[in-house]
Amino acid sequence: MPTHRKALLQIHLCVLLWGFTAILGKLITLPALALVWWRTLIVAAALLLVPRVWRGLRAMPARLRFAYAGVGVLVSLHWLTFYAAVKLANASVGATTIALGPVFLSLLEPWLARRRFDPRELLLGIAVLPGVALVVGGIPAGMRAGVAAGVVSALFVALFGALNKRFVEHADPLTVTCLELGAGTAFLTLLAPLLPHAGPLLPLPGPRDAVLLLVLALGCTLLPFALALVALRRLSAFGVQLTTNLEPVYAIVLAALLLGEQRELSAAFYTGVAIILAAVFLHPLLTRRSAPADHPEVLGTAESKGIAD
Repeated sequence: MPTHRKALLQIHLCVLLWGFTAILGKLITLPALALVWWRTLIVAAALLLVPRVWRGLRAMPARLRFAYAGVGVLVSLHWLTFYAAVKLANASVGATTIALGPVFLSLLEPWLARRRFDPRELLLGIAVLPGVALVVGGIPAGMRAGVAAGVVSALFVALFGALNKRFVEHADPLTVTCLELGAGTAFLTLLAPLLPHAGPLLPLPGPRDAVLLLVLALGCTLLPFALALVALRRLSAFGVQLTTNLEPVYAIVLAALLLGEQRELSAAFYTGVAIILAAVFLHPLLTRRSAPADHPEVLGTAESKGIAD
C-alpha cells in the first residue's frame, strides 16, 4: 500500500477512535469530574512507563515545564466541560459544540500565536452563528445547559491549541502530553473539593466503568496518538485538517447507531450541524496551508482535532 494512502487510513482510524470518546462519556456512569480525572491519570501513568518520557522531562527547562503544565490545566478544563456537555445533553450535542473549536481558534490564534489576522476567519465565525441557533432550537430545553458547557469546552480547546503551537518545537510530543495530563490530574484533584458533589469527591469506578475508562484512555487516547505521530509525518496540514474535521460526523453517526440519540433531536438540530460543519470544512479550503502537519501534541490532548493546522 502506498505510504500516503496508509497515512490517510491511519488518520481516519484516529478520527473514528476520537469519535468514540463522546459515546464512552455517555456510557460511563461516573460524573464528568471523576471521569476526566481517571482518564488523565491513566494516560499520564501509562506514559510514565516510557523511558523516552523521563529523558524528555529531565532535559526540559523549568520554565517550559510550567508553560506546558499551564496548558495542561486548560486541557483538563476542556475535557471536564466536554463531558459535562455529554452528561447534561447527549453525545451528539457534545460532538457538535466541540466542532466550534476551529472557529474559536481562527479568532484567537492571531493574538496568541502572534500572527496577522485574516478577515476570512472572522467570516467563519459569523457563518456558524445560524447553525448554532438551529442547534439550540432543535434540542429539548433541558439539554441547553449541555450546549453552553460544550461551547465553553470548544473555547478551551482553541485556547490550548493556540498556546501549544507557540511551544510546539521545544519538546518531545510524548513528554508534552504526559506533563500536560499529569498537571491536569493535579489541577482536578485540587478543584474537586470546590465543586458541588454528592458522595465521594473522586469515586472509584465499578468494574464496567473501569473497563470503559481503560478503553477511553488507552484505545481512544494513546492508540490514536501513537498512530497520529506516524501518520502526520506523511500528510500536509491541509489534508489532516479536512480529515479530522470529520470527527463530529463520526461521533453523531455513532451516537445514532449505538445510543439512538436521533429520537431525542429534531431536524432543526441536524440542519444546524450541517451549517456548522460546512463552515468548518470551508475554512481550510479558503486558507489552504501546505506545510507539514507537525503538531501532534495538539492531537494528543484534544477531542476536537480540526485545530491541528
